[in-house]
Amino acid sequence: MYKFYAYTDRMKFIKRWQLMRSTREENIMEHSQSVAMLAHALVCIENGVFGGNVNAEKAVLYAVYHEVSEVMTGDLPTPVKYFNQSIHGEYAKLESLAVEKIADTLPAEMKEGIYPYLQADKSSQEYKFVKAADKLSAYIKCLEELRSGNNEFVQAEKTLGAALAGMKMRAVDYFVEQFIPAFSLTLDELEGL
Repeated sequence: MYKFYAYTDRMKFIKRWQLMRSTREENIMEHSQSVAMLAHALVCIENGVFGGNVNAEKAVLYAVYHEVSEVMTGDLPTPVKYFNQSIHGEYAKLESLAVEKIADTLPAEMKEGIYPYLQADKSSQEYKFVKAADKLSAYIKCLEELRSGNNEFVQAEKTLGAALAGMKMRAVDYFVEQFIPAFSLTLDELEGL
């Protein structure tokens, strides 16, 4: 009996934004899907609009699995995770150990094809796009909460907006300019009614 997919299916039980009141809860499974779609979009912008050469499949698969360790560690809130370098370093080690434990629940014949995406090459160009997509997903969550009248997310939206601009990534800038305004539309406005 192999437990890998039973573990990953539990991603739907791990809540994000634990320290903040949300109008709609978000779990790491739906967040990972959002990050995968946004990473794909950013890579398509980079390659299609700007003539880049980023591997879309690798970026998307990194994104799909980027939170898998949290099935064992939980989602450590950002203010705690980045409180100081020591905590961040130890948490990174813990995440790596959790990924190893989860990866060991795969049959050997599959591990070779999945493991490289569980332990992403953090120096790769593709991972840079996943990190940008991760921030973009959080930024969109802030916009959703603000649109619902939840001022709890005012500072997070400002911080994430500045972080996205500070990345100096042309694909991110393009996405923010061309796609983010539509997130303020109602369904009727999206449909042109």
